[in-house]
Amino acid sequence: MTLLMLFTIFMANGRSDQTKWIAIGMLQDWFSSGGSEIEVGRTHLVSDQQDGLRWPAQFRYQDCKAAKALWIGAINYNDPLVGKTFPAKVVHVGPRVLDEEHEFMPVEFKLVGKFNHPLVLVGGIPASRIDYMDFVDEVDPNLPVDRELINVVNTSIGITMTRKIYASSQKYHDNFFVYDYTFKNTGIIDKKGRVNQQTLHGVVFFFQYRYAPSREGGPYGYFFLPQNTSWGRNTMDQVVGEDPSKGDPFRAEYSWHGKHSKWAGPGDEIGGPDFVHDGHLSAQQFLGVVVIHADKSATDKSDDPYQPTTTWYIDSDAAINSGNDQFNEGQMASEYAAMTKGHPPMSQADAIGDGNADEFGATGGGYSQSQGFGPYTLAPGDSIHIVLAEGVAGLNRDSCFTIGSRWLNKKAPFKMPNGTVLTDPNDFNKYKDAWVMTGKDSIFQTFERAIKTYKSNFNISQPPPPPKLFNVLPGGNRITLKWADNAESWPNFSGYRIYRAMFQPDTFYQKIYECGGNSGNPITHEFLDTTAVRGFDYYYYITSFDDGTTNDVQPGVPMESSRFYTMTNEPAHLVRAPGASMADIRVVPNPYNIRARDIQYGISGADRIMFLNLPPICTIKIFTERGDLIKTIEHTDTSGDEAWNSVTSSRQVVVSGVYIAVFETPDGKKAIRKFVIIR
Repeated sequence: MTLLMLFTIFMANGRSDQTKWIAIGMLQDWFSSGGSEIEVGRTHLVSDQQDGLRWPAQFRYQDCKAAKALWIGAINYNDPLVGKTFPAKVVHVGPRVLDEEHEFMPVEFKLVGKFNHPLVLVGGIPASRIDYMDFVDEVDPNLPVDRELINVVNTSIGITMTRKIYASSQKYHDNFFVYDYTFKNTGIIDKKGRVNQQTLHGVVFFFQYRYAPSREGGPYGYFFLPQNTSWGRNTMDQVVGEDPSKGDPFRAEYSWHGKHSKWAGPGDEIGGPDFVHDGHLSAQQFLGVVVIHADKSATDKSDDPYQPTTTWYIDSDAAINSGNDQFNEGQMASEYAAMTKGHPPMSQADAIGDGNADEFGATGGGYSQSQGFGPYTLAPGDSIHIVLAEGVAGLNRDSCFTIGSRWLNKKAPFKMPNGTVLTDPNDFNKYKDAWVMTGKDSIFQTFERAIKTYKSNFNISQPPPPPKLFNVLPGGNRITLKWADNAESWPNFSGYRIYRAMFQPDTFYQKIYECGGNSGNPITHEFLDTTAVRGFDYYYYITSFDDGTTNDVQPGVPMESSRFYTMTNEPAHLVRAPGASMADIRVVPNPYNIRARDIQYGISGADRIMFLNLPPICTIKIFTERGDLIKTIEHTDTSGDEAWNSVTSSRQVVVSGVYIAVFETPDGKKAIRKFVIIR
């Protein structure tokens, strides 16, 4: 039902909003010029229902966000657009609507960077994973953090929103964004700049967060979890800090992947383990929003501990969450009622308890978090300042694999987070759940760091910048890496580290070289990777690091520049010089045996067959034993290597059999090789 709703809505609405990524840290997300991020708002594809809030962003399918919304409401609003006074007037962006022509009208949308991202090349080709994500409009070397996204939007209710989003790549602060909102009664109500001066009463700023951690196990990832996890049907929503007298550390809302009635594996679905393969946890994330500041009123700028005044969980598929219309009096009354509903006697998570989250409530869509700030009175020129931070935390990726593997194999003894040890193999699920739920501590730590960071005016220690140039040069028996020296003028600069991954870029990396610091190697700007093996794909990144004296979290541990600045997304291979004669040409492996595919050229080239010692330029024609031509390859890069992925010209994977490769140079020299494929 939810999928059909999505299809209908997005076939009926065209949009022109701009989007920009912040992608320099372990948490990455896209943002809309419209002022909030609506459902499938970046690509308008249903397959991107979970799109954004990626953590840990180094790995594929870590998206945790399904939709957001921002509504602004007021009471007894005299609307000059239609010459009518509405008892409740509400303007909207999200969770499914966006009207940039008449409702939320962008004025400014720009990304400011402390510095631009480096130039990363592999074999002369631009090869940075953020080349298409990090579009810096303006460089400000005095910016306290790596990126600031500035978004100014006029709304048809006469309030202008200025949203500033701050992001750091420093490793202790790269899993949250700080949102600094100013809502000002400018009276501007349309794109022509027409001003309607009136005092606004009962003004409420209402945010919705539809979380769905994470995409990896759902239908748009590897699909071993129930389909409706992709829109958050089993998301658990918790709230703390509604009552200042209870002594909670902050006002926050956070969510996680809950139990599911359609879970098909052993134990339960907490953490979204991949019970089909290796057991690794695919939905370990805890995510949410903490309130850092909310004005008491337009004239009292001190923080109001009673804000937000509304934190009710809200049915994501409720009628008020579709077809929103700023002139529909009846629906706006319902919306305003939801925006000012107050606090529930019990949170959604507490109401579910130990049950299946997908069975809670009479809805197919699950529940979203909400925050309603207000009501405020805003005379012309008045403003309200609200500061939030949104973060994602939880078990690191290594732990997801080690814990998940022990869970799947019921491999006791189980060491619990509190240090106790369970020896009964039947406690495998208790072990897994206990570790996943430590994500609550992690997100709380994230909230505390975000609050401290903002209150210090972003005065956090900074690592050295990355090299401005990182150049990866494949060669015959080595891969050469070169880089610029700009980081060496940074105070406390100490050295460089190089990391490498095999097969694919979105996996674990190993440090393969260090210079400077305590490495014993002098500072240099070139490294020769002589351990690479012919036929395999390699990916790299380089960091610059300091002497550890600025690290106030782990004193003495060097601070490193973000990996995402220099991480390559194009494979580097060993590429050898051409062969001396046609007699040198070889086919490797021969025979090719599918049972050995993973140990031949690894998962990056599981069906790869290499033609080696080729002449600089030649045509390779591959025939079946019967003489049918199935593939022609033009070898033109002047090297001695050419790879073939075992796919014919008609896009079919070749079957078992004997094949014949004919190599012919432009001047008529010819060679023939037979090879065998066993599938």
